[in-house]
Amino acid sequence: MSPFDPADPDFLADPYPVFAGLRSVAPVHEHPLLGMPVAVSHAACSEVLRGRDLGRIWADAQPVEEFGAFNLLHRNSLLEREGEPHHRLRRLVAGAFARGHVARLGPWVRELADRMVADLVERIDAEGSADLLADVAAVLPVEVIAELLGVAEPARSRLRGWSNAIVTMYEPATGPEADARRAGAERASGEFVEALRELAAHRRHHPGDDLVTDLLAGSDEGRVDEDELVGTAALLLMAGHEATVNVLGNGVLALLRHPAQWRRLVDSPGVVDTAVEELIRYDPPLQLFERTAVVDTEVAGHPVPAGTKIAALLGAAARDPAAFDRPDELDIGRTRNPHLGFGAGVHYCLGAPLARLEVAAALDALRRRLPDLRPAAEPGRRPDFVMRGLTELRVTR
Repeated sequence: MSPFDPADPDFLADPYPVFAGLRSVAPVHEHPLLGMPVAVSHAACSEVLRGRDLGRIWADAQPVEEFGAFNLLHRNSLLEREGEPHHRLRRLVAGAFARGHVARLGPWVRELADRMVADLVERIDAEGSADLLADVAAVLPVEVIAELLGVAEPARSRLRGWSNAIVTMYEPATGPEADARRAGAERASGEFVEALRELAAHRRHHPGDDLVTDLLAGSDEGRVDEDELVGTAALLLMAGHEATVNVLGNGVLALLRHPAQWRRLVDSPGVVDTAVEELIRYDPPLQLFERTAVVDTEVAGHPVPAGTKIAALLGAAARDPAAFDRPDELDIGRTRNPHLGFGAGVHYCLGAPLARLEVAAALDALRRRLPDLRPAAEPGRRPDFVMRGLTELRVTR
């Protein structure tokens, strides 16, 4: 079967039939356009995510002198470390999260989501329709990450733009488009680094009830250094913002295209939690996750020589009938749901409880305040493959 083109609009609109075709042939395929093999079955993707012979081996963006800030953020990221450096930093970040930040933020997040949806209702009533993505989905996670980190204005208002610019580097691109993305990503990275260094300097003398304060606390052996702090903050911003925006956008669109499931959510608040998991599975916000072989190994019988990258196609894993009953159906009450939306193994997402809280709060506010929610226009889709999401979701009632 021919490899898919990650820039093909028809593929981007609905990649899942292509993934099904690939799964029917083999669990792993060479993909010349992506320059690496891709795992497409749930079992093979799980191997990629969990395999001890595979790791995240960061290679600086080139030329190094042009990407100082971008490389700093990633070189010091929890996601791009393996072995003891990863365990040490993960232990510190997990310890900071364990100090009750999700519980602390819970009531505030639910109140914020409710207020945003109330404003959305007012806009719909005044103008006939409103963009759920711009007014709720894209705003909520940035506010939550800012509150978690203790970021104040003016940096707070710039977080979303920084995240959007940095993650464009993860998408396949060539020519002038790639050059523009790279320049924008480095510029945003530099501004983010400067803002977080200023925040860290302030928190050393003025501690707050935030994650940055907790990461700075402790002995020299038990605290992050400044570069690790900046890298951790960047990871939380990009992973927390991009994933939640796209789960809400993709997920609400899926619900509106399945009116019986939307009505089920409206009538049965007890399914909100399982709905969160199903929306993450049904149309995953992150479609591809790369790892690199640290020794000669194999995935599902496919050889992966040392130094070779291999990708887990999480969207393909999410529709694998070997792992899910009726995988192409949206079922917000699904109880057997081993999706890989938060990763697996040593790189399982530490922010998963916070992401679940945000999505659940938004869904609950929408089902209460807008039970008659319906689409007002065809949604706009991002021309991206790795980060799957929308540019606009206009709704009405």
